[in-house]
Amino acid sequence: MSRIPPSRLSRLPSSPAAGFPLEAGLPASDRTASHQTAWDEIASNLTASDRTASDRTSSVPTASDPTASPSQAAGRRTTTPPAAVAQALAWDHLRATRRHFLAAGLSLAALPMLDQAAVFAAEGDSAAAAANADTEKLLAPLVAKLVYFTPQDDFGTVERGTPLPYKHPPEKLTEIGLTRDSWKLEVIADPDSNAKLDNPLSRDKGTALDFAALLKLAEQHAVRVPKIMTCNNGGAPLGMGLWEGVPLREVVWLAKPKENVRRLFYYGYHNDDPKQMFRSSLPIGRVLEDPPGEHPVLLCYKLNGDWLTGKRGGPVRMLVPEAYGFKSVKWLQRVVLTNAPFANDTYADGNNDVDSWMKTFARFVSFSAKAKAGEPLPLTGMAQVGISGLSKVQVWLRPAGEPWPAHDPHYRSAPWQDATLLPAPASFPSLPGKQIPENTRGFDTPSRRPIAWPMRYSLAHWATVLRDLKPGKYELRCRTIDSQGIAQPMPRPFPKSGRNAIQQVDIEVT
Repeated sequence: MSRIPPSRLSRLPSSPAAGFPLEAGLPASDRTASHQTAWDEIASNLTASDRTASDRTSSVPTASDPTASPSQAAGRRTTTPPAAVAQALAWDHLRATRRHFLAAGLSLAALPMLDQAAVFAAEGDSAAAAANADTEKLLAPLVAKLVYFTPQDDFGTVERGTPLPYKHPPEKLTEIGLTRDSWKLEVIADPDSNAKLDNPLSRDKGTALDFAALLKLAEQHAVRVPKIMTCNNGGAPLGMGLWEGVPLREVVWLAKPKENVRRLFYYGYHNDDPKQMFRSSLPIGRVLEDPPGEHPVLLCYKLNGDWLTGKRGGPVRMLVPEAYGFKSVKWLQRVVLTNAPFANDTYADGNNDVDSWMKTFARFVSFSAKAKAGEPLPLTGMAQVGISGLSKVQVWLRPAGEPWPAHDPHYRSAPWQDATLLPAPASFPSLPGKQIPENTRGFDTPSRRPIAWPMRYSLAHWATVLRDLKPGKYELRCRTIDSQGIAQPMPRPFPKSGRNAIQQVDIEVT
């Protein structure tokens, strides 16, 4: 009987079907010096690691693939010997058992190894069982610190305004409409175009939408959307949240648009100073109709089950699920329907691509910049899942300063190694009740589990262990492969449409 390859058993399960009871990254209080170094490098836009990759890869094993599981190999044969069937069943049973314990919130490294040992002993592979347990033991403390939904206070912040709008004294916040009791939203026609509305929502006419009316709409139309928030020019996500709001189209229709509407401009409050104005825009079609599989554009008032704070853009901000943060304007006060055929985004003035979808890319979360020769080096990381989805994360360790062929600037021929995508969390400590609410987009309501994993426009975590390290200085990189088999940073490597350069960190082994 052929044996299950130890190389496969030394990893965490590759199936993301079940979950760790874990919550993008480490809390600041739990970061070691090496963690903080990694985050500092990310925050500085990874200027030292602007190298890219643009190859297509395939993870489909062939009949001769020595890393294929017995189940995969059996599936390619026309006849299967009984011994091979038994081995395949043992493999599948083992993985099901592992998923069960992981979903229950337990690390296999802390459990008796009886079931695993029985399977491995039947195949004479006790060394593989030991290697598997060692891998889980190494990764368990790092994986346990990963956070999925970021608490509001822990989000990274990109903001503008002098003073910052939410820092006005309480009486001023009430005056300018930045409290829930005083907030109002205008939906009006652009006076510089021929757009026509039969029922504009305006402060002057006393018809602007207030917060109570928004919540009345929410009784019938509230939507909850998981979304990772990232700055277009930032090197890493600001945070991952569960956002709640009312589809913008519900309010647009209250204004009864009649004709000559091609685009929608929207504005946040910025101290009534034209020089501080921040605005963005969308095609009217994107607001009124969601492409298949896409979430609606929201008037957002909650994050992770709590009211939006002023720092996060409350009382109401725009939320554009597939876009970078500049589209999700904070302190929203006015929506203008226009017949103008062009965008008016503030970010366009900075040479930014204002129509860019979010990209898929990987970043390290936890690693040690110093390692001992011969000792394993556990790694964890995160991946932002953009419009193109995510199929895998890979890592590559190479000697520092080693020459690289000029004709391969994107490292297409590098010996990348697959890491393990972690499954969806089994619970979410940052949410009320530590679970996904009912009727959350992307989740099955009865089970409250993801319909597909990883989810687009959200976060996924990954982990792996580097072994057999020899003394020297090294460069360590990570990258994603999207659902089309395209490696980061392709197919859109240009930084002004969202930074997705391959991250590099330095490792010294002594």
